[in-house]
Amino acid sequence: MEDQKTEFDRWLKEHFPAARIRFHEPMRCHTTFRAGGPARFMVMPENEEEIALLTARCRRIGLPWFVIGNGSNLLVSDRGYDGLIIKLGRQYAGMSTEGCEIRAQAGVMLSRLSRQAALRDLAGLAFASGIPGTLGGGLMMNAGAYGGELSQAVKSVRVLDGEGQIRTLTKEQMKFGYRTSVLKESGLIALEAVLSLTPDDGKRLLLEMEELNRKRREKQPLEYGSAGSTFKRPAGYFAGQLIEQAGLKGLSVGDAQVSEKHCGFVINRGNASAAEIYTLCRMVQERVYKQFQVELTMEVRLLGEF
Repeated sequence: MEDQKTEFDRWLKEHFPAARIRFHEPMRCHTTFRAGGPARFMVMPENEEEIALLTARCRRIGLPWFVIGNGSNLLVSDRGYDGLIIKLGRQYAGMSTEGCEIRAQAGVMLSRLSRQAALRDLAGLAFASGIPGTLGGGLMMNAGAYGGELSQAVKSVRVLDGEGQIRTLTKEQMKFGYRTSVLKESGLIALEAVLSLTPDDGKRLLLEMEELNRKRREKQPLEYGSAGSTFKRPAGYFAGQLIEQAGLKGLSVGDAQVSEKHCGFVINRGNASAAEIYTLCRMVQERVYKQFQVELTMEVRLLGEF
């Protein structure tokens, strides 16, 4: 396989400008947990054709690949990832508006998307103004906050499938659920989405967004690296409340800590390794189950060996 990886190295340099390729790139620089080892290859594509080209090449040589946005819901192993990371970021973040619909590429940040909607007097995305992820990640996880979910605004999603074909899925075909969608386990890559919004007063929407972000700053440990809410909300409970009642507020493993500000957050206080973060998450799960017989499921996706 090393021969194929050496050849892939050469192939990347032939097909992509050096400014959009990284080799042995530290994933702590690309995740909001600020942890994780190096990715063997990373490319930042600019269009659908480049994404399809990369995945086709990987399939041909048997090289694993993984798509990320802002890395806001991801914990990468300290050993890194011995494959290709396809990063859909600012190079792939176009938007256009027609009537009450916004068409946006997967790399656009949800905060920017919600603000642009408000500036165009369109409601339906104010809840997402403080979510530190991209549209692509939001579609995969059906991102939500303050009673809103992305699925409420989605009309259709353009995807690249495992055979290299581009298809358009309806909202129903996306199979949205609580922090999940058809994208999560299917291997489909979200390329862009059409969002259907409703007319409203933009100034009022911007004020609403400011208020939601004020609440977020007051209640959440935004000054530290984290992946937001670490655990899914168990039926009939609140994860943070269970963790606090279990006496786990402030529990630490190295620089990984259960936030004292909001127990639903596991934070990186500075130099936490991915292993420390993962170990702490497992401790929280075990102690909460032992005390309350409630299973906490990690909302954060894991990449690599733990």
